Amino acid sequence: MKKAEIGIIGGSGLYAMPGLTNVREEKLTTPFGEPSDAFVLGELEGRKVAFLARHGRGHRISPSELNFRANIYAMKMLGVERILSVSAVGSLKEEHKPTDFVIPDQFIDRTFARVSTFFGGGVVAHVAFGDPVCSTVAGAFKKACDEVGVVAKSGGTYVCMEGPQFSTRAESNLYRSWGADVIGMTNLQEAKLAREAEICYATMAMVTDYDCWREGHDDVTVEQIVAVLHKNAENASKAVKAAVAAMPLERTCACGDALKYAILTDRKAIPAEARERLSLLLDKYL
Repeated sequence: MKKAEIGIIGGSGLYAMPGLTNVREEKLTTPFGEPSDAFVLGELEGRKVAFLARHGRGHRISPSELNFRANIYAMKMLGVERILSVSAVGSLKEEHKPTDFVIPDQFIDRTFARVSTFFGGGVVAHVAFGDPVCSTVAGAFKKACDEVGVVAKSGGTYVCMEGPQFSTRAESNLYRSWGADVIGMTNLQEAKLAREAEICYATMAMVTDYDCWREGHDDVTVEQIVAVLHKNAENASKAVKAAVAAMPLERTCACGDALKYAILTDRKAIPAEARERLSLLLDKYL
């Protein structure tokens, strides 16, 4: 029996999900290790949801240390079909102001120290990733933001950097020359793994500040950014709740069949260990 149908991943500032009823916690272990924290299961707007604090409660885990595979695989174990991701980002455009939200539809990968796939170890799969977010989930986010009165841009490019340091000014200006909208450290791996797990995924990127390209950026204090984080978290809670309410019951997108033509390995050549490790993803096709 599915324990949840919608997953919520809370980023910097959003460590809990207000409004949940019938709340209980569940610790999971996956073939890829431990997720960031225990999952908080409950009901929101009449839907079964699973909430995970991406960095762990207390913000203990650095972006480069996150076990993205365990986080997404555990969502799959719970029965999750759609993931609503929330994350803090820096703005690369004047038009995206602190406390604005951006719902990106493209990513640029600038990470180098992370595992971004469930496959390998005897199984090769190449999923299509031209459109890296689910338009249904992204659409629900936009509708929700409009409903609760949050300024949100639909579409845009998210640069995913390694961190944990922020960009140099030269890097920031390079990303601006590419036309990118926001910069963060976490969402691309989630999007890639969600696609491999055939889970719909979109992210709501909460602007905390302008990246260092902007004159006067260095005058921004930690206190000011924390104040924006709190405001963003308040708005994000309302928007996530409204997005859950707006989510269609049935999935009609292609996300649920992403692996259909992706597995290249001869079925007879898949090692037993890999077959067992990936059973949650492969059983449907083998």
